[in-house]
Amino acid sequence: MKLKIKKGDIVKIMTGENKGAQGKVLEVMPADCKALVEGCNLVSKSTKPNAKNPNGGIIKKEAPIHISNLMVVDAKGNATRVGRRMNEEGKLVRYSKKSGEEIK
Repeated sequence: MKLKIKKGDIVKIMTGENKGAQGKVLEVMPADCKALVEGCNLVSKSTKPNAKNPNGGIIKKEAPIHISNLMVVDAKGNATRVGRRMNEEGKLVRYSKKSGEEIK
């Protein structure tokens, strides 16, 4: 299945605890149809002491969110659906269905 969301996109969360929050996509997991969004869906994780965190303790970490709960934010700042079409050079590009503009 071809996903419409890519790493680096700004997305808006449409449902769940963080509804309405916006963030940058850090990672996309196509096998699970999930994505990690910066600063959203934070969970607490207990860690043992290690070189990176000498004291150990509880850290906040992003958890994956299902792709169906995310919408791409276009250049105008609107959450929109994403379509795919050929541009003038014959290359397949993503575009905003709300404004019709190409998504970079």
